[in-house]
Amino acid sequence: MLRNSQPQTVAGEADVVSTPAGTRPASAASPRQPLSLILGRYSAVFLWIGFLILFGILKPDIFLTVSTFRLTFGEGVVTAVLALAFLVPLAAGTYDLSVGALMGLSLCLINWFSLNTDLPIAVVCLIAVAVCCASGVLSGVLVVRFRVNSLIATLGVSQVLSAVTLKISDNRQVIGKFDGTFEKMGSSNVLGVPVVVALLLVLAVVVWAVLEHTPVGRHLFAVGGNPEAARLAGLPTSKLVYGSFVASAGIAALAGIVYSMRVGAYSAEAGPGLLFPALAAVFFGASQFSGRPNVWGTLVAYFALAFGIKGLQLAFGPGTFWIQPLFQGAALLIAVALASRQITQTRKSRRAQAAQATAA
Repeated sequence: MLRNSQPQTVAGEADVVSTPAGTRPASAASPRQPLSLILGRYSAVFLWIGFLILFGILKPDIFLTVSTFRLTFGEGVVTAVLALAFLVPLAAGTYDLSVGALMGLSLCLINWFSLNTDLPIAVVCLIAVAVCCASGVLSGVLVVRFRVNSLIATLGVSQVLSAVTLKISDNRQVIGKFDGTFEKMGSSNVLGVPVVVALLLVLAVVVWAVLEHTPVGRHLFAVGGNPEAARLAGLPTSKLVYGSFVASAGIAALAGIVYSMRVGAYSAEAGPGLLFPALAAVFFGASQFSGRPNVWGTLVAYFALAFGIKGLQLAFGPGTFWIQPLFQGAALLIAVALASRQITQTRKSRRAQAAQATAA
């Protein structure tokens, strides 16, 4: 199974270097981290600030406005939620390429049920989440029980889900009939902040708390770092992988719900079309802050790129449809390069620490 490119350590626990009795721990004499490594971990923040300064100078009357900020954050919420969906199984060392199709399935189900039934919208949303979670179980069975590579398994599942979605929608746009409250949530603001952005922040805090401050999160990173060591340590690796796929599917379903709030219609390109920008944000964010897949790195990376794209669109005007795929592709390449460099420098630093501990 392919694994994410993070250092092979158990997350949440410091690496311990055994030292002879009576000697100083290696950590006391550990070398300073290279400046390039430190800058790389905050490169998305610097990039975001750079875009704000650059386009604030070029287009101050358009770019540096409340409406532009509100629009950029609001437009990016769905993709950011999808990125969080991809982040969870990545922490366990697996890849879920079906998150885009899961979002499309959720979006299709919500609009179809609201158009063809009288079920309350809350019940419809629960049905969409339940169906997507069941699809997550299917991905888990393929990866855990049948040992199928997660990339291949989830790619195949995404095609099956796309076929189901096309069958339900009859390959047409489906426009749901929602009540006023549901539609208003997609466009209203609370204290000047879009409601959908507030929902994204709540979801981000929940995912961050689980991954970084609970045993489940530490166990997920342990499985992602070294699954065999995690298994030998007694961790339920199979259950953790199953759970990561189910959680990913549930979050992807939430992305479909948020999209329904904002747009109120299903189209075939809605879900799969957002997969690549979500992946670019996750991999770019994995090189930020902690140097492993993390929530805040993902969000900062995504919105840094989103503001760069918005600034270029405002600066160059019409005909800038090529900017978004260019930015996202370049971001993915840079993210992989940063991650590879960081892993190399981290390994060199650990070897240096071990050599100093041996010489002490």
